[in-house]
Amino acid sequence: MNNSINNNSSYFARLWQYQSERFPIFAHGLLITAFTFSAISFSILSRGAEGFIRLDYFLVGLMTTFSLFFMMRVLDEIKDKDVDAKYRNHLPVPRGLVSINELLLVGIGLATLTLGMIFIFYPKMIFLMIVVVTWLGLMTVEFFVPQFLNSRLLLYATSHMMIIPLIDIYASGLDWFLDGGRPHFGLVIFFALSFFNGLVIEIGRKIKTPADESEGVQTYTSVLGTNSGLFLWLTVSTITYLIAMYAISYVGISTASMVVLSIFYCVLIVVGIRFYRNKNSQNSKLIEHASGIWTLSMYLIIGGLPGLISLF
Repeated sequence: MNNSINNNSSYFARLWQYQSERFPIFAHGLLITAFTFSAISFSILSRGAEGFIRLDYFLVGLMTTFSLFFMMRVLDEIKDKDVDAKYRNHLPVPRGLVSINELLLVGIGLATLTLGMIFIFYPKMIFLMIVVVTWLGLMTVEFFVPQFLNSRLLLYATSHMMIIPLIDIYASGLDWFLDGGRPHFGLVIFFALSFFNGLVIEIGRKIKTPADESEGVQTYTSVLGTNSGLFLWLTVSTITYLIAMYAISYVGISTASMVVLSIFYCVLIVVGIRFYRNKNSQNSKLIEHASGIWTLSMYLIIGGLPGLISLF
């Protein structure tokens, strides 16, 4: 945390500090770029098509997916503000670094700019955008059953993680939907992959040691137990790996990609075993970092690099 930035600093300085703590734009931007490019590339490969979409279409699509993920962060701040104020007052919003209204101002600005560009470049995509935004809104109000969901952590995670495949629909739609095509089976594979990848990250960041658990903050280890929480993460990681291997086979990517992906999967297993043998904060954080690296690597292997190779 940058102690030189306080509640009296300039608006942009405070926003910059906020992003470094809650939504690092460079790290998130890299992952969102890989996610968007991979979704489009995998759709193209699945259809047996060639090339890539127009660069301006991709850039507008990238801005849209980035805006959607940022709005998820802002809406989470709104949804969790009471719990954060009570149990996590070290976070930027409860400690007064930025206000909800200031974050909403940025979010609304991004949304307005994004919608304007969609109307200019491809108004047809508004339909898919409405689908995503509707689910995002339902997530914010906890599907009108907050107590029911909050008492069932796995159901909560599943209902919220569906937003990732829905964003996939938009991103991949820049290929098949704008091209006048129909949904194809390759999309089902990629949607499943994104859903479980989202769970890998979501569960991975909530694997804690007993000493690191916080009152009022649900984690998978606090709800299920430390070893059961770890087992769940390893299980979801394995499911993701198997789907990814099938995805590689489905579009005919080289066998070398399977080997590389298997190496990254083995790293996940080693990280999990390391935490099992020595449950400390360092190994807990290592699971979170490994989850992010796995996800980025998987998207690059499945669609990113094959897509780039096809361009040349």
